[in-house]
Amino acid sequence: MSMIFFACVVRVRDGLPLSASTDFYHTQDFLECRRRLKTLGLHLARYPGRGSAEGRDFSIHFSSSGDVACMAICSRQCPAAMAFCFLETLWWEFTASYDTTCIGLASRPYAFLEFDSVIQKIKWHFNYVSSSQMKSSLEKIQEELEFQPPVVLTLEDTDVANGMMNGHTPMHLEPAPNFRMEPVTALGILSLILNIMCAALNLIRGVHLAEHSLQVAHEEIGNILAFLIPFVACIFQCYLYLFYSPARTMKVVLMLLFICLGNVYLHGLRNVWQILFHIGVAFLSSYQILTRQLQEKQSDCGV
Repeated sequence: MSMIFFACVVRVRDGLPLSASTDFYHTQDFLECRRRLKTLGLHLARYPGRGSAEGRDFSIHFSSSGDVACMAICSRQCPAAMAFCFLETLWWEFTASYDTTCIGLASRPYAFLEFDSVIQKIKWHFNYVSSSQMKSSLEKIQEELEFQPPVVLTLEDTDVANGMMNGHTPMHLEPAPNFRMEPVTALGILSLILNIMCAALNLIRGVHLAEHSLQVAHEEIGNILAFLIPFVACIFQCYLYLFYSPARTMKVVLMLLFICLGNVYLHGLRNVWQILFHIGVAFLSSYQILTRQLQEKQSDCGV
């Protein structure tokens, strides 16, 4: 018996549908559920990474990471662990097939409709393969759901989100789960330590100069900013290394530029070796950020 009836992939920031399964039912209840799924898709950015909207006969489940979300309409009897395992598998397959640039530049609905064949394959697998063959995967997802439950909505809440009704049911929102990054390396830890050290040096010098300038003159504002901006950039580099962030390459280049320009501006307050040290640490951190990727998908759901 089928438990997963419909699935689609949407872009989180604007709800643009990127792909969807083409075989769907035509009952009135199902069509109404699809309408509400479309409405919910427009507002995914305000919800956590996982959530469910429950109706009388059907449930909508969604799972999002970065700018890609997968949504599904399932029967009420479909276990949540199976639904989210399906959505996670779908997310991995889609993001492995299309890069973030293509996804970000998509301007028309269903720009990746050819992905329907993959959706059909995964949907068939979850509908007709024995759950015992996916036992370890379902247990892992179940543990994640127990540790961080998905937000639970009603289908009426989707209309509230769209401004179609007045008032709404209070919803408990959990923070979205992070991407699974590759393990931190020894060189990565070294880059973090050096980056924190550079940030501390910039902060100490900047604060000291600010205190001195307030007492003496206001002409050192450029030097103060040249210390404090690289301080912020160093801290943000540490964040980018530890956690995944969309448009990571652009952010890395921007932080590197701030650090380099700040240190070049400080020539005179720092000698050449000090400047080279700070810039070298910035380049090392940038390299570590860009080479630490998402973990390769494990064949955890048997597809």
